[in-house]
Amino acid sequence: MQQRVALKRVGRALLPWAWTGPAVVLIAVVVVWPVVVMVQSSFLKISRFGVVNGFNGTANYEKLFAEPDFGGVMFRSLIWVVAVVALTIVISLGLASLFNQQFPGRRVARWALIAPWAASVLMTSIIFKWMLDPGVGLINIILHELGFLDAMGGADADPLGKAGTAFPWLIFVSVFVSLPFTTYSLLAGLTAIPADVYEAAKMDGAGRWRTYWSITLPLLRPALTVATLINVMNVFNNFPIIWAMTHGQPGYSTATSTIFMYILKGSDIGESAAMSVINFGMVIVLVAVFMKVSREKQEVARA
Repeated sequence: MQQRVALKRVGRALLPWAWTGPAVVLIAVVVVWPVVVMVQSSFLKISRFGVVNGFNGTANYEKLFAEPDFGGVMFRSLIWVVAVVALTIVISLGLASLFNQQFPGRRVARWALIAPWAASVLMTSIIFKWMLDPGVGLINIILHELGFLDAMGGADADPLGKAGTAFPWLIFVSVFVSLPFTTYSLLAGLTAIPADVYEAAKMDGAGRWRTYWSITLPLLRPALTVATLINVMNVFNNFPIIWAMTHGQPGYSTATSTIFMYILKGSDIGESAAMSVINFGMVIVLVAVFMKVSREKQEVARA
């Protein structure tokens, strides 16, 4: 009898693992193990063909930090993330607020916003590259018709051939493909706000902007936090847009750390692995800083 009771207790204790166990195994195999291998590889001497030639200590990191373009790449990566995420959040807030209103053609407008999300990011990047072609690109043709092309260098001007013009275009395309997800995430948060809250604010005499800053944004904070975190991780690790449009050129002037890591892989896998570890650490730091700031703002708001 006691054995049967003990078995039942063990069964109850193990029952949750029947549901969470597969997820834990999947995370261990897909997330944890690759990270372990990545860190391990950063301390090995690996040829460009993948042959391990023994332990290399911290030489891969020393070689990486000695790269003349390393500092510029890391600074550009930070600008890339901040610019794309900030612009995406601000524009998405406006679009979500618009789509939360009743107006003719709202359903069509909502479906139109999904188009960049439904299309492949690589395909979208290639299309924009064609549109920016200095010879036959649609954007250059429009600029010529508007009379702006001469001021930008004439008919032979290549928007993707100079860092000063290429990087802003890369940011634009990244914002373009990030808007649908972010807008719909914020729109879901807006629709979850109870209508009676706005009615109470209206009865208290609060204006439109006062209501937005004091009610809408605070209640939208959970959706904003999730959308920002996902965008930070996606944008930081974004590869197809930059690679398809510029390959990080000219030089490394449009390369972020992810592109730099891929380029290094062709000559030194160990150094590339070290760059991967730096990337992983930067993502964790960015997310941790954002979560700390968000938590402090929530505590101030509650106080």
